[in-house]
Amino acid sequence: MKREEMTTLNLTPQQGLTAREAQTRRQEFGSNQLVAAKKASIWRQIGHHLADVSSLVLLFAVALASYMALFQGGGWTKSIVIGSILVINVIIGMYQEASAEKALAALQSMSLPTTTVRRENIAQTIDAKDVVPGDLVLLKAGDQVPADGVVLSSTNLAVDEAVLTGESVPVDKVALHKPDGAKENQQVFSGTAVTAGTAVIQVVTTGMATELGQIAGLLNKTKKRATPLQGRLNRLSGWLTTFAVMGGMAIFALSIWMQNQGLADSLMIGISLAVAAVPETLPIIVTISLAHGVKRMAKRNAIMRRVNAVETIGGVDVIASDKTGTLTQNQMTITRYWTPGAKSAAAATEMTHAGKDLMRYLGLVTNAEIQMVNGEEETVGDPTELAIVRWLAKNDASRKGFEATAPRLAEDPFDSTKKTMATLHQLKDGRRLVVVKGAFDRLPVDWQPAEFAQAKRAHDAFGQEALRVLAVGYRVVPAGDTINWADLTQHLTFAGIVGMIDPPRPEVITAIREAKAAGIKPIMITGDHMVTAEAIAKEIGLLSPGQLVMSGDELRTLTDAELDGQIKNIAVYARVSPTDKIRIVQAWQKTGATVAMTGDGVNDAPALKAADVGIAMGITGTEVSKSAADMVLTDDNFATIISAVKEGRTVYQNILKAVEFLVGVNFAQIFLMVGSVLMGWGAPLLAEQLLLINVLADGIPGFYLSREPGEKAAMQQPPVANDESLFARGLGGQLATRAVTFTFLTLGAYGLGRFVLAANQPAVGMTVTFLILAIGSMIDIYAIKDRQPLTWASLKRNPRLNRALLVTISLLIVVAVVPGLQGLFGLVALPVGGWVLVAIGVFIPTLVLEIKKRWGQRAQSMGNRLVED
Repeated sequence: MKREEMTTLNLTPQQGLTAREAQTRRQEFGSNQLVAAKKASIWRQIGHHLADVSSLVLLFAVALASYMALFQGGGWTKSIVIGSILVINVIIGMYQEASAEKALAALQSMSLPTTTVRRENIAQTIDAKDVVPGDLVLLKAGDQVPADGVVLSSTNLAVDEAVLTGESVPVDKVALHKPDGAKENQQVFSGTAVTAGTAVIQVVTTGMATELGQIAGLLNKTKKRATPLQGRLNRLSGWLTTFAVMGGMAIFALSIWMQNQGLADSLMIGISLAVAAVPETLPIIVTISLAHGVKRMAKRNAIMRRVNAVETIGGVDVIASDKTGTLTQNQMTITRYWTPGAKSAAAATEMTHAGKDLMRYLGLVTNAEIQMVNGEEETVGDPTELAIVRWLAKNDASRKGFEATAPRLAEDPFDSTKKTMATLHQLKDGRRLVVVKGAFDRLPVDWQPAEFAQAKRAHDAFGQEALRVLAVGYRVVPAGDTINWADLTQHLTFAGIVGMIDPPRPEVITAIREAKAAGIKPIMITGDHMVTAEAIAKEIGLLSPGQLVMSGDELRTLTDAELDGQIKNIAVYARVSPTDKIRIVQAWQKTGATVAMTGDGVNDAPALKAADVGIAMGITGTEVSKSAADMVLTDDNFATIISAVKEGRTVYQNILKAVEFLVGVNFAQIFLMVGSVLMGWGAPLLAEQLLLINVLADGIPGFYLSREPGEKAAMQQPPVANDESLFARGLGGQLATRAVTFTFLTLGAYGLGRFVLAANQPAVGMTVTFLILAIGSMIDIYAIKDRQPLTWASLKRNPRLNRALLVTISLLIVVAVVPGLQGLFGLVALPVGGWVLVAIGVFIPTLVLEIKKRWGQRAQSMGNRLVED
């Protein structure tokens, strides 16, 4: 609400609205509730997932297989298996979306069921949803503000606005039209909590028109863009679809024109090719890899709420982090102090005689307490006083200890007008001690000019270091029965000042350094002051020379084009709004960056949703921010994000290995089928055999690639660009090598089996080809799972994979030798020569890949030596 709107506000009479006025306004403005965007129907959600390219390919295969089963007497095996995989993929996708759509529900739950209003001069409790603009709401400590409004009258009112701003220090509020009252300090907002004092407010906006409602509107409008992995897999599916269509058309024409096959048989070959083109188990293997990453990240204090974000966090280019509690300890700490006569400020750990006196006075004029309950710390008091209590504890002192020699007689509480607090104590000699703490310029000290100048310099130096300054003065007065605070708190002797700040987490500096080494740019987005934000950013190494610090006000003066031009040079943003945060995230995304965003308040929720990876704080975060996020940090620690990045990169590497493992053989199957028909041999494999290879031989071992540890150099490489292909960084060459190797190997094996081992018996050639393709593609997983040359240690490193391979190879051999199973899958018994051919052929792909590795390493070593020379 703008100031001109506040000054022209139509004030409600002191007795409040009448029942008729309230009813009229409710009809005009609606209910004081947050409204969710309309959710898509279940059928629309299913259709959305079936529109995925890979799903369309599977649907096509199911349709063809079902047609053949119905009208050509074919079996239902292909339809059931492929259909089941399709259903599983859709269910997994819908489950992930459902768990990500809880942010608004959490936001709605923040609305209080009841609140107290004054209507017709009677204080009455009503449902919060029935509050209307113009209502007079009565607030006291512990209440939650039901709607946005202005303060008409107040007594020491303080409001915790952390849910909106993310900053935990309560904000003092003053009455409307008070001369020294800033606009923002005359307003209160829906969802915030009253921590002290009382007030009467007039409601100005309700429901979706409130600040909280505007955030809900942003949540409704903000859409999560597809993850880089989803985009890459969709592009891969597109390539495979293109190959399948081209190959299907070619093989259909060749079957009819060259082989004189009928339409039904040609369609069956087309189905076989469709099955060969689609790695049916890839979506499930990807999901299993991501799910395994979720478990490993949970052990590192990162809870993943959206499975796909596991891979995305590994590819982030930018981490936009909140300051309080993430980069810092979320604990105000006294770091320096200064006492009169001292040449310079002292560290809080270096206690002088005057420093001990200063500590004593602070201890006496403090009310905060810290207790351990069931092994957990429970605090009572504001952050400033808690910092004093912790300083005492570190020096083996306490308020109770000080009060043993100077018991408290009375207290003059802190007031937002005078900005001081005073206590009165009884001394042993009968006199009384008055101690006052508060703002430096509000202490009524009897200054000498030179003393004041020296103290002012110390105060300003603390301010330049972004320290929050607290001053202390004292006075010893004669014994007496009356207490007149106005008289007692005059003519003070200055005891000194302390400087406090929320210090950086010790491990953050190393984490920032690791992030930069991994090609990740960390930036700070905070609601705190620019000076404080800049000081912390410099201390932790986030702000480098030449980079900019920008306030929200400055940001809002920039056009989108101007922001896009400067975005890479800005490292710190201070005093920003929820809309600013989304704008920063989207500006980075326009550059092609993958952005992670941290936050803990309601105001962070839209930006968390807009980011590629939204990261909420598990300790200080609101339920709204957690529900909007993809990842929740259980320790609120920036260093945990870097650990999650390492894990995400490992997951992505393992997914690439799965793609190499599955897709290389799929391309070989396409070339094998087309090549065999071109050579006049007909289809070398049946659809059932291809399905068994894809699901059993390739699928089951592929599941265990998710358990491979990360490559050692993962964090020394730049992040994977959003537009980077799956085939980049050598994967395309690996796939080509594997596809060519298996194509020539299986074509040769089919020819040898059919024409050499048997007198033109296609079934023998088919059986040899099936076994070499199935078992060989499993064995060479060892060459794929480790980018380094194979060693005995790497062979033993994944015992679950070893057991899975042993079981799967045994099952395939059983299928090939048991008569009943042979007939089901179109196989026959092999002669001894056939088994020898299989035993040799299954190791050839692994041998080729290992030779390629060693050649590659040798060439790289020679290149490095040439560079050094």
